[in-house]
Amino acid sequence: CRTGHAFLGEYYAQFVPGENINCPCGEDLQTREHILRACPRYDNFRHILRKASDDICLKEILGTEEGIEALTEFLEESGAFTKTGKQRPITEAPTY
Repeated sequence: CRTGHAFLGEYYAQFVPGENINCPCGEDLQTREHILRACPRYDNFRHILRKASDDICLKEILGTEEGIEALTEFLEESGAFTKTGKQRPITEAPTY
């Protein structure tokens, strides 16, 4: 998010004093870049981002349609950037 609002240490360090800023993997400061490029918790999902950018360049991921599509899939599959870090349950669209 452009405002920096997210469930991660980088945001908490600035706006939520007292909240844990460490990544559950042990990294001292949980950042967007850490989650997308390095956090071992998401190693099994990073191939999704590499479809759009071999080296997971944030400029390519966030600045291209292919990158945004890959990021969306990564978020849906991995549960990254959620408060719990767990995958979101898949819900079906309502039928009318």
